[in-house]
Amino acid sequence: MGMMYNHLRTLFAALSILALSACAGTSRPVAEVAAEARAPVTILISIDGLRPDYLDRGVSPNINALAASGVKASMRPSFPSLTFPNHHSLVTGLRPDRHGIVDNTMIDARRPDVRFTLGDPRQSLDPFWWDEAEPIWVTAEKAGIRTGTMFWPGSEVAIHGARPQDWLRYDKAVSGTQRINTVLDWMRRPAAIRPRFVTLYFDTVDTVGHELGPDAPETTAAFAEVDRLIGELISGLKVIGQSANILLVSDHGMGATADDRVIRIDRMIAPDVGMIVTEGPLSGVNALPGKDAEVAATLLAPHEHMQCWRKSALPAHFAYGKNPRVPEFLCLAARGWAIQARDREHILKGMHGYDPAEPDMAAVFIAAGPAIASGAALPVFDNVDVYPLLARLVGIAPVSNVDGRAETLNPLLRAAN
Repeated sequence: MGMMYNHLRTLFAALSILALSACAGTSRPVAEVAAEARAPVTILISIDGLRPDYLDRGVSPNINALAASGVKASMRPSFPSLTFPNHHSLVTGLRPDRHGIVDNTMIDARRPDVRFTLGDPRQSLDPFWWDEAEPIWVTAEKAGIRTGTMFWPGSEVAIHGARPQDWLRYDKAVSGTQRINTVLDWMRRPAAIRPRFVTLYFDTVDTVGHELGPDAPETTAAFAEVDRLIGELISGLKVIGQSANILLVSDHGMGATADDRVIRIDRMIAPDVGMIVTEGPLSGVNALPGKDAEVAATLLAPHEHMQCWRKSALPAHFAYGKNPRVPEFLCLAARGWAIQARDREHILKGMHGYDPAEPDMAAVFIAAGPAIASGAALPVFDNVDVYPLLARLVGIAPVSNVDGRAETLNPLLRAAN
């Protein structure tokens, strides 16, 4: 009997220890979350090629709910209304003419034998092209604020010798779910190694909009999928108790184009007369030595569906043309038209790069979170004005002498901020 009692007592003690261990195992994360005062994180989300009117298509309940809880406005891109220049304007507060990423394709006289293009990592990842401005993650890291970029043009480059502490090499094959999960995994970290400023980038709306056009049902479906992912992000943040000030933006809109609305600039400028640097809605041309007058006579004459200027004579509202990387002559297509410099099987059904004042080029701005006052009405504003607001939310002093004006978006901030 005594032996049986000892066995039962030992068994009961063991079961009690297991039960206590199990309880401790399940309650510890909850206790840790409750004990930790999580400071809000700032998340900058870009949906490439998202036009404001896409939000009226009835497929974006999560993004529309985010807007309803904060502020929504149309935003004017910087000229040219292209991806790399505008993403860099958003995070530097400078227009492309000042931050140096003047186009998706560039030539610099200091490197006459190379060309910056999105598809050439030897150039697009070279700090030489990016060091004319300091993006916000570099400023934050200098101030001791940890940052993480789940894709953003330039974030893979050691700009001024620095990168975000968490960054990934851009890969279109990384799914939207993987991108969301990466950000949520960062948020699950201990406070000491958790980024306080994060960027997140989605390319599919732009990709499908180019290929099939802004009004294609597939473009709407691509936006619906991104909206679903934004919903997953918001739900995931709520589960782990992480509050966030979210700025959801786009870099530009998208305009419809067609195969029969093409201007062949290569048939106007021969290879022994000028170098065609860029094509699309905006085309840049550099005259070869001794050929300036010939290029000027050809391009500066009146053209149907296209207007050309010397860069020194561009309309002032473009705020463009002083940077030496800007080609000597610039031609801008009329809405719906494209300037082409080679034979193509078909022209893209959607393009951007037009005058930022065109309605189809408008970008999206949504802000929501504990630091953002809801319901403020905003007129259309320039995208460089996002940078001072970002700096305020991240908790850093913005770089001086930027183009962005703090007073534009300061009314969005709650009084305590």
